Amino acid sequence: LVNQLPEANLILLRHLFGVLHHIEQNSRVNQMNAFNLALCIAPNMLWLPSPTGPEEESRSTKKVALLVQFLIENSGEIFGGDISSLF
Repeated sequence: LVNQLPEANLILLRHLFGVLHHIEQNSRVNQMNAFNLALCIAPNMLWLPSPTGPEEESRSTKKVALLVQFLIENSGEIFGGDISSLF
């Protein structure tokens, strides 16, 4: 799916997840592991197209957080092994 994105979107995601991966690599110091980062970022990345109840929004946010956590933890494989070289 990543390879089907427009180039500008792919570049943006590579940089975003490169930064998140870099932060996660320093989680012993900053306490921001992939799970904590995902909880902070997920509500701002994807959301339901129409207003729903709080329970549905909570379930949706949890699903997105799991996806974001997976992307952070596997960013090298998903976006290319040289993701650290973006810095």
